[in-house]
Amino acid sequence: MPSASLATEEAALVSRREPYARVTVVWSASPVSARAGDAGLVTADGRLRGWIGGSCAEPVVVRQALDALAEGRSRLVHLAPPDDLPPPRPGTVNAAVTCASEGSLEVFVEPRLPPAQLVVVGRSPLVRALATMAGVVGFDVAVVERDGLDVADFPKPTRVIDHLDLAAAGVGPASFVVVATMGRYDEDAVEAALASGAGFVALVASGRRAATVAATLRAAGVADDDLARVRAPAGLDLGDLPHAEIAVAVLAEIVAAKAAAAASSATAPPVLAVQVAEIPTTGAARTEGEAVDPVCGMPVDPTTAGDVAVHDGVTYAFCCSGCRRRFEAAPEQFLTPA
Repeated sequence: MPSASLATEEAALVSRREPYARVTVVWSASPVSARAGDAGLVTADGRLRGWIGGSCAEPVVVRQALDALAEGRSRLVHLAPPDDLPPPRPGTVNAAVTCASEGSLEVFVEPRLPPAQLVVVGRSPLVRALATMAGVVGFDVAVVERDGLDVADFPKPTRVIDHLDLAAAGVGPASFVVVATMGRYDEDAVEAALASGAGFVALVASGRRAATVAATLRAAGVADDDLARVRAPAGLDLGDLPHAEIAVAVLAEIVAAKAAAAASSATAPPVLAVQVAEIPTTGAARTEGEAVDPVCGMPVDPTTAGDVAVHDGVTYAFCCSGCRRRFEAAPEQFLTPA
């Protein structure tokens, strides 16, 4: 994919707030088809756009990109035949490739995760302070006020939204919503925040006011389990404070919740779409959810493999058509453990 097309694809991923990993070849040794400077993008569902090498390198790089996305950390990946791998180095992952080409390359994998989204509902000085500080620490900030606001009152690139359809505004499970309507339409805003499925919902209010809001929503049919999700009063309990300092206390609670969620998150292994036999690998590392090419021993994602063959009712996945053809010509040769 030409660099201009790759840049366009990357810009589209950013605008859609989709996580992806940028992978760049930084070194190669023949015989390999990739050269230093070749680059690609790996999306969260394992699709590769661009060029980082042929069928031997691609599944390994895609797997490393998905792992980097799960960890949120960059990594340098060295791909080489098992006997040519260098000693382990901090920050570098060694990946054995067992294809016949026997080339080597290094790929820098950089996860690009969308910034956490913070939506603040209201128009008080607290809202302006919270929007400003949250932008400084890297949040994607939107301010909601159903009666309208002047976008010039907020630092760029804060979005201003004039309705309470938060789901339509892109709010979802990873979003943080703070209601700071100061009694004007607290119930409507909290109900909208809960309906959006936001993972974090907080209400800036006194304990007495928060209890009144909860009672009103309960009487309107909002479930107790949903009401229990509302953090109220919002923020660290620091006493009676000015608006700006309340904003600091609220932001501190948000950052703590964000850090706790990141620490407890785990990525589930992918579900296999085809039956794959257990074949001993010949040196390549295997990750749960992957198959192993029975001919060369390379890990293969059976859900995306372009070359598969069925033998005795079992589906086998291959890194390339050459391995598939060799298997089809003499399957027993490759199914007998060494």
